[in-house]
Amino acid sequence: MLVSSGSGSAKDAAVATAKREAAKPPPPPAELPRGGRRLFPDHRIVAYYGAPGDIQLGALGIGTPTQAARNLLRQMRPYRRGGRKLLPAMELIAVVAARGAQQDGSYSHEQTSAVVERYLKAARRIHALLILDIQPGHADFMTLTKHFARFLREPDVDLALDPEWHTPGAVPGTVIGSTDAATVNRVSRYLAEVVKRHRLPDKMLLVHQFTDSMIREKQKLERRHHVPLVLNVDGFGNQAVKIAKYRDFTSPRTRFRNGFKLFYHEDTDTMTPLEVLHLRPRPDVVIYE
Repeated sequence: MLVSSGSGSAKDAAVATAKREAAKPPPPPAELPRGGRRLFPDHRIVAYYGAPGDIQLGALGIGTPTQAARNLLRQMRPYRRGGRKLLPAMELIAVVAARGAQQDGSYSHEQTSAVVERYLKAARRIHALLILDIQPGHADFMTLTKHFARFLREPDVDLALDPEWHTPGAVPGTVIGSTDAATVNRVSRYLAEVVKRHRLPDKMLLVHQFTDSMIREKQKLERRHHVPLVLNVDGFGNQAVKIAKYRDFTSPRTRFRNGFKLFYHEDTDTMTPLEVLHLRPRPDVVIYE
């Protein structure tokens, strides 16, 4: 049998190429939008919350994503005196609770991938995080988290759970919803696996709360490496009420990070950034709706 004289050299070249590829160092792991891989205590996050097309859902829905991003940067500037690097974030309501049942009976609907991508592009233009907020209605937090799996594999996309809008058996908005520690732990475990598999920087899991019963069995919440859990003190009112609620939720000091939400319209005399920075402990995350 005759063998082509070029076959051996072709095989040798392929082997040499494979060896060179194997010898290449792996690409450096991804970083956060403004550098580094650790969120806290290095950074303080200042975020806008909302959804497109409905200004009643929050500041993020006012104007285009680019206009909202510009306003967010203006709002963030006064927090520079807080002693940490600042990181802007856009908290998009990726799953919006509904007053009527959808075809699947969920009482919620997801934003399209095109909408999420539009806000992700706007966030990237200002080197910000995109936080996907889930208001599940009658649906399951874990199922909806996995629905956005391809976005959560990105190094600059984080997640928020909104238990107020988890209302199995009732229409969202007619009762105050809740979740439990087991559910939060399942979601954080899933995010930790995503972070490890894709060599991602810290990926925040934020959970909104404004009543003690909103996260049942809170003492069973688990800590995860590289998935900092932020318990965000939600709810509107006058300054005295908001400060008292924040102190109640953060005392005694928890094992987790603290967030604080402000409302431009519903709060009475919205607190200034300087007043927010006088809170103790200082919030790791400040969200404007």
